[in-house]
Amino acid sequence: MTLPVHCPVKGRAIPMRSVPDPVFAESMVGPGIAIDPDRAEGADTDAVAPVDGTVVTLHPHAFVVLTPSGRAVLVHLGIDTVKLKGEGFTLHAVKGETVRAGQRMITWNPAEVERHGYSPVCPVVAVEAKPEQLAELRESDEVEHGDQIFIWSA
Repeated sequence: MTLPVHCPVKGRAIPMRSVPDPVFAESMVGPGIAIDPDRAEGADTDAVAPVDGTVVTLHPHAFVVLTPSGRAVLVHLGIDTVKLKGEGFTLHAVKGETVRAGQRMITWNPAEVERHGYSPVCPVVAVEAKPEQLAELRESDEVEHGDQIFIWSA
């Protein structure tokens, strides 16, 4: 069974190894790709669900959606953004909610994150997957909300 994973933020897809955090760069949580988000000056942007499922973890800076098949996808909005303590992030979902791919989850401002001294790069992680389970990784393309960024095989 394959699971298409869709782009949660508009920007440029980059390899996970390029993320400026060893936990993500070394795929300790799982493999995936990252998105270097657009930083239109002063503009807020949405992060959307990458898959259909249930919100099992929700923080201002990150969320996890668990699919009906039991696979979890983590979206982390920036690196070390937990230190912002929610400032600049607006939640549009709640833990336990059933969501559809493309549904708005969080509004945030990548340029503002960068102004605070943090990287706005967004890892999209297939939690606890093996690297060989991911295919068709888009690691150098411009991507829009909803574009398929990789396929996760069971």
